[in-house]
This record gives sequence, structure tokens and C-alpha cells, in this order.
Amino acid sequence: MTRALIVIDVQESFRARPLWETISNPKIADQVDRLVRLARQAGDLVVWVLHSEPGSGGVFDPAIGHVRLLAELERHASEPLIHKTSHNAFTTTNLRQLLTERGIHELTVCGIRTEQCVETTARLASDFGYRVTFVIDATATNPAPHRDAPAGQSVAELLADPRTLSAEEIIRRTEYALAGRFATIATVGELEAGAMTRA
Repeated sequence: MTRALIVIDVQESFRARPLWETISNPKIADQVDRLVRLARQAGDLVVWVLHSEPGSGGVFDPAIGHVRLLAELERHASEPLIHKTSHNAFTTTNLRQLLTERGIHELTVCGIRTEQCVETTARLASDFGYRVTFVIDATATNPAPHRDAPAGQSVAELLADPRTLSAEEIIRRTEYALAGRFATIATVGELEAGAMTRA
């Protein structure tokens, strides 16, 4: 086992927010589940990562109850579950130690949000020397407000603002920023086809 699938922040916290109605991929759990099944069949390690903001009182506060995998996903008891408090999955966790102990050199990453926690993890992993595959259609994000947008915008105001960056633009930018520098970009279908060829 030299490969690991890192599933980042595919958690109910996001579904509990009004912004969920703008998510680029509301069925992200389906793509993630396909990747998890693929990893398990190959004997790869699956690592589940959840974002946590203890004491915040918001949807990422573990005390509120939303810091758990999306209901459609099932974690095996043998698969590590780690909680992070930073944007990437390394800085505030023992992820790197866990991967080193198991001799992991290749990472496949997916999750929520494309340009934030998933991309940041991919960049740092690359700098650490891991070979990274970024599964673009197994990520999801939301439209992003302009830096001068008023705080506390409603979803309607966010979508009506012509300066808002669409989720599609964000995903496209992430793909261009990572490809050939920090990660290989792939789709779930491409990875499934590759697995069938190797079999």
C-alpha cells in the first residue's frame, strides 16, 4: 500500500448552511463514494478528514452536531478519521505522520471546497513530495463574493452581485492552477477506467 485517498470535509456542516443551495455538486457524495470503493478495491488507505471549529457556535462547532460525514457516506472502522482546524489537512493534524508510518507516497484528494481546503491540501502535499491526483469532479464549491462585497450577504444578494465569482469559474481556475505544478487532474471516470485497464 503506497497510495491513499484523502476525503476532505465532505460533511453535514456544509449542508446545514443556506449557501448549500449554490453548491456546484450537490451529489458530491456519489462521486466520493465511487472513489472510496475504488480505493478499497485496490487496497489503498482511505483517510477521512473533517473540518472543526470548536467553540465557534457555528455549523463547524462539533458541539452543534454537524461535524460528521454526509449521511450518504459510510466509513469503515479501520479507516482513519481526523479533525482539522486549518484550511489544509496537514498543519493541525497527524496526517503526515500517519502517511509516513504506512509508507504512502501517492495521494488522491477530493472533497469540499475545491479551491480552499482541497486545493490547499493538494499544494502542501506536493511540496511535501507526495505525488498528488486531484479528482476535479469529486470536489464541490460555492460562488465566492468579491472582496468588497458587504459582510453578511444573503444567498440572493451574492448571486445578484455581478462581481461574484461563479463556482464553475473557481473550479476551472483551480484546475489550471494545479495542473502540471502541484497535481495531476483527473475525473472519477478516468480513474475507474484506469483501474479496469490495470485489472
